[in-house]
Amino acid sequence: MATAPVEDQRRLLEVQALDTRLQQLAHQRGNHPALATIAELDGRMRDLHGSLVDSRTAVADLEREVTKAERDVEQVRTRATRDQQKLDSGALGAKDATAVMSELESLARRQNVLEEAELELMERLEAHQEALAKVEAAHGELVAAQDKAIAERDAAFAEIDGTVAEVAAQRAAAAEGLDAQLVTLYDRLRRQLGGSGAAALNGNRCEGCRLELNPGDLAAAKNAPPEQVVRCEECGRILVRVPQA
Repeated sequence: MATAPVEDQRRLLEVQALDTRLQQLAHQRGNHPALATIAELDGRMRDLHGSLVDSRTAVADLEREVTKAERDVEQVRTRATRDQQKLDSGALGAKDATAVMSELESLARRQNVLEEAELELMERLEAHQEALAKVEAAHGELVAAQDKAIAERDAAFAEIDGTVAEVAAQRAAAAEGLDAQLVTLYDRLRRQLGGSGAAALNGNRCEGCRLELNPGDLAAAKNAPPEQVVRCEECGRILVRVPQA
């Protein structure tokens, strides 16, 4: 039967309290609300990314089409201006003048067609630019919200990590000099039992599993020698007997 100094057994409760606090801090760090917010915003940004790419692509394609349409119109205007200058110079013969006037009529029709196509493209471009502006604004809002959530997470983590360092130092001090076999047993039980390896015997109840010991087990625990390491018959934890008020 394992034994350990009575004071070491009682100090083990302090170590357990600090280990529980460290476990709580780890849970707090891993489940901080900012993490869920960041994950939710990440999902929304991924969903929006496709629309953003499609909208930017559509605007870029239409901008190229508008540029080409403007160039085509300008070429027709330049040709028409040159022909008009020839006609106005009076240097053309009747036959050439007739040909130039015919070409001017053709160029005018061509210019009308091109300008209508250009106008349609510009209207489409304007609509897509407005849509893109809305998508980019929504994306910007998500980025700002994500930046805020990340800043909140980092600030919270810094605070938690600072507390962890303090508690870990307290835990090291509390565990220093404890009976080696007692600590080995405690650490093994803590791994097996979800972080709790020792608990106080409060009256007839184990504070680890919160169950009352039956009369026989309770009597055996209370009548055991003070140095004997007693285990809870219900949960298996080290049962530390403490003075009762």
